[in-house]
Amino acid sequence: MTDTSHRTYAVVLALVVFFVTWAAVAARPWAAAKPDPRLVALAQREQRLRAEARIVQRIVDRRMAAYRVALRQRRAQIGLADARAQQAAQAAAPPTASVRIVTLPPLTVTRTS
Repeated sequence: MTDTSHRTYAVVLALVVFFVTWAAVAARPWAAAKPDPRLVALAQREQRLRAEARIVQRIVDRRMAAYRVALRQRRAQIGLADARAQQAAQAAAPPTASVRIVTLPPLTVTRTS
């Protein structure tokens, strides 16, 4: 009589090879994976935001430069006005008296009970 264990092993091996081949074909490793449209949209949005950020930064830099120039001019005006005000105050103020230091004897209080 023939041994059936060899046949069983052959059938099991054939089934394993069949399913492994089926899984490999179903995975299609040769097909190029299409990029996720959400990731493509996200990358495009990131590029737009970076471009807008560069434009905004340029605008902010220009405004800051104009502000610095105006601030420098305003501080110069304030400095001149302050110097003029000090000169006018010194010219209009009467001369101040000199300070005298007076030493007094200690104050003693006596109380009777």
